[in-house]
Amino acid sequence: MKTDNGLSPLRVLIIAPLAGALVTLSLAPFNLWPLGILSCAMYAYLLCSCSPGQALWRGWLYGLGLFGSGVSWVYVSIHVYGYASVPLAVFLTALFCAGLALFQALFAWSYCYLVRPLPGGMLMGFPVLWVLFEWLRGWLFTGFPWMYLGYAHTSTWIAGWAPVMGVFSLSFICALSGTCLFLGWRSREPIALATYSVIVITLWGGGAALKPTVWVARATEQPLSVALIQPNVPQEHKWNPSWYQPILEQLREATEPQMGRDIVIWPEAAIPGYLQRAQPFLQPLVERAANSETALITGVPSRPPGGDAYYNSIVVLGHGQGEYHKQRLVPFGEYVPMEQMLRGLIAFFDLPMSSFSPGQTGQGPLRVGAYRAAPFICYEIVYAEQVATAARDADLMITISNDSWFGDSIGPLQHLQITQMRALENGRYILRGTNNGVSAIIDHQGRIVKRSEQFVATTLVGEVNVMLGNTPFGTFGTTPMIAGSAITLLLMVLMYVGFWRETP
Repeated sequence: MKTDNGLSPLRVLIIAPLAGALVTLSLAPFNLWPLGILSCAMYAYLLCSCSPGQALWRGWLYGLGLFGSGVSWVYVSIHVYGYASVPLAVFLTALFCAGLALFQALFAWSYCYLVRPLPGGMLMGFPVLWVLFEWLRGWLFTGFPWMYLGYAHTSTWIAGWAPVMGVFSLSFICALSGTCLFLGWRSREPIALATYSVIVITLWGGGAALKPTVWVARATEQPLSVALIQPNVPQEHKWNPSWYQPILEQLREATEPQMGRDIVIWPEAAIPGYLQRAQPFLQPLVERAANSETALITGVPSRPPGGDAYYNSIVVLGHGQGEYHKQRLVPFGEYVPMEQMLRGLIAFFDLPMSSFSPGQTGQGPLRVGAYRAAPFICYEIVYAEQVATAARDADLMITISNDSWFGDSIGPLQHLQITQMRALENGRYILRGTNNGVSAIIDHQGRIVKRSEQFVATTLVGEVNVMLGNTPFGTFGTTPMIAGSAITLLLMVLMYVGFWRETP
């Protein structure tokens, strides 16, 4: 039995998930970026003539390949650290990936039913709609802005567009390059091939021309000296009361030789208890840091006096000040949706420190000596708009994380690549301090200056430059790209309506 464009159901069942999985191979740690473009070309082929009903199934299969290969590392946190049995962990992971795949199912249906018939729908409609659905996935139901096509291009020619229009512009170029590849292959006419080639060369050449542009400037000639403490505390020890004192002693021993540097960073929840309880331990270190003109920055759970809210926080001690409460909480890891129904059903719904409250929006930067640092905790760095908003008023950025939850998987390496994109978009150095790696110093062009090995206790020492000015993306955020995509789609609709009315 054959369906449209000669594809049998069996071939669809094979090709669609395979095409989705190619996006994963385009991203870290594989970095085979041309495969993301090939993925879009294959997807455009799958959707070129099928019905909207068939598109739903094909899009879901594509999404299953994309997320099943790209984010199945959540299995580690569910099974290893959430204590779910293997069958239950497999089921929950599959449910998570299948749910995310619904975004692709809706994309495919929308493309075939609404966009493909429009003038230029197959060429421009596909990448424009792709961008809008990436954006939609980034905020709907708290958002999951992971696995964007553009993240594969932190160092390719089109990276020059990132400080101008952000990661969504790179996703657009990648998707448009894929549709040009498909349409050129299908047509094979010289004029069509030349047209599609010009489009691709213009966009990639434009990115290459923009790459040397310096959007920001160094604020001082003297860089800041920094140290990132990576304690590599096993997750199973983290919240064990018998390990509380040994963990604190390890942090103290690693930190004392670094006093005198401008910044010393401990990772997310480095102190395995509330800030108030740790004051007797911290006080001598705070005094030493102040006397040494060192800003000691740590992640720590906190509970403000007189309040009933608990926060995942960053605090600055010693030569600096400020406290930041995490705004974007991870479902189940930091709070439990429908808590009254789910809490206590299985161990995964009762993880340690899973009752945090979100911090308020509009929290200001931290004071680090004479400078301002925009703080982000773990997952928050993936939200491009939140990062751009905070970075406008900051001289550098700091993100702390505990990627131990995901073990020896590709998740932490994808997380690092996303952080590189945030540095490139905003023209700011980023200090990334983690419990077990990858800790890194990333410059204002998204390049890794120094990085740690994973799964070792170490101290990463280096220098960062304080930057002045903002990139175009840092000033305007994601609004121009999203608004431009929506307006382009609207103009295509108006052209279609006008053409239809004039047709006898």
